[in-house]
Amino acid sequence: MAIKEGDKIPDVKVTEMVDGKPTPTSLAEMSAGKRVVVFAVPGAFTPTCSMKHLPGFLEQHDALRKKGADVICCLSVNDAFVMDAWGKSSSAGGKVRMLADGNGELTRALGLGMDASGFGMGQRSQRYAMILGDGKVEALMVEPGPGLNASSAESVLARL
Repeated sequence: MAIKEGDKIPDVKVTEMVDGKPTPTSLAEMSAGKRVVVFAVPGAFTPTCSMKHLPGFLEQHDALRKKGADVICCLSVNDAFVMDAWGKSSSAGGKVRMLADGNGELTRALGLGMDASGFGMGQRSQRYAMILGDGKVEALMVEPGPGLNASSAESVLARL
């Protein structure tokens, strides 16, 4: 069963590169006493993710912060090294934290996984965005299919 608005975010570790080292963190810890915007993508460096989803959040960074987002995170079922490289190549530093759910543990705990084996990508995350307030899901916007609309930066701005 997928997580829903009002639910507490599971305290499952993800990994982020900090000072060149893979470092565990969790959205539960990160959102304690804060408002966190999370958007998840099926894969780093993939076309829609690289050309539209991540760039949209980078472009809207200031607007998101002004509307109350303390932290903005990108999550993918990739390893921390790939997420770090993608963040660097996209100039995400200081704007969007790049979180790796390498084994898909958080994605499974959220009930938001998908099988992308038909594309040679294995188990991945669905494309979605959510707003967390003090560890609870305030808003959840899951894409109903291919494309980018429900989980765009503009959609998140409208819900903040």
